[in-house]
Amino acid sequence: MRWENLTVETGHSRATDAALFGADAVVTRTFDTPEFRGITFHEIRARSIINRVPAVSRMSFQWTVNPYRGCSHACVYCFARKTHSYLDLDTGLGFDSQIVVKTNAPQLLRHQLGSRRWQGEHIAMGTNVDCYQRAEGRYRLMPGIIGALTDHANPFSILTKGTLILRDLDLLKRAHAVTDVGISVSVGFTDPELWRTVEPGTPAPERRLEVVRTLAEHGIGCGVLMAPVIPFLSDHPAQLRATVRAIAAAGATSVTPLVLHLRPGAREWFMAWLGQHHPHLVRRYERLYADGSYAPKWYQRRITRQVHELAREYGIGPADRVVPRRLPEPEPAVTDLPEGTQLTLI
Repeated sequence: MRWENLTVETGHSRATDAALFGADAVVTRTFDTPEFRGITFHEIRARSIINRVPAVSRMSFQWTVNPYRGCSHACVYCFARKTHSYLDLDTGLGFDSQIVVKTNAPQLLRHQLGSRRWQGEHIAMGTNVDCYQRAEGRYRLMPGIIGALTDHANPFSILTKGTLILRDLDLLKRAHAVTDVGISVSVGFTDPELWRTVEPGTPAPERRLEVVRTLAEHGIGCGVLMAPVIPFLSDHPAQLRATVRAIAAAGATSVTPLVLHLRPGAREWFMAWLGQHHPHLVRRYERLYADGSYAPKWYQRRITRQVHELAREYGIGPADRVVPRRLPEPEPAVTDLPEGTQLTLI
């Protein structure tokens, strides 16, 4: 999976890459508007849109749909940064500004859902990069995707930091009437100064919590993935309390804490950010993450216990999964649909 033939120019250019996209053209575009300034979009026609989650994954679902690669949310900790290296794209600024758009995602999904081999299993979205990032405002892929899932009564879930999901509220209500729909919003903390530096391209935490509130008002329960809890920056007991209190006030059905993890690709980018903004914490992070990508189990258990205690205090219960879903017993795995695999959230 490489981009050897792709050249980036203002306007658009065409090139082919048979290994990744078949014989169809890649169209590269830039738009001179404030919301897209500095971002390059690579429009492709994907070969497959339903991705199998690796068997070693900790996730409770087996299939995902990702209409985009790269993410303008620019979260410095994003675990998915490594996936850009598979395309010979930079995992730092390139991940934030070189966005791959699978323009045929809705049509391709409808075709694959209609296959006799597809067993109607749960499909998760937003577990790699956000399907409601800024690009969705222009490309509008999610209405067609939600429509295809609804027409096939296929259960699905969405995890997002984007407020743009409210644009599709009527579609989600229609889907909710015919199949199992799980919505989760990611809010790891409510500190405005931390948000501005660590998640610079995302809507503010209070705006995301307004999404939770609005969905609840329309009869769609919404959980909150409290992620990431960032050691030494958002893990003080008073900070955890403030965040859980805000989540409860928004009417969330559940709160699931997740401590920051630093996989290769994300680790280097995050540590560079840490050295610039909080240099006094660099050595502490090197010790805390000395054994790999994850914080020690004792630390994760402490944070989970504290958040769950606060959740009970404020009248919301912990979730035992990232996104709510109610699924039948899984059918035998599909062996030839599709070819791609999906990195996992945790």
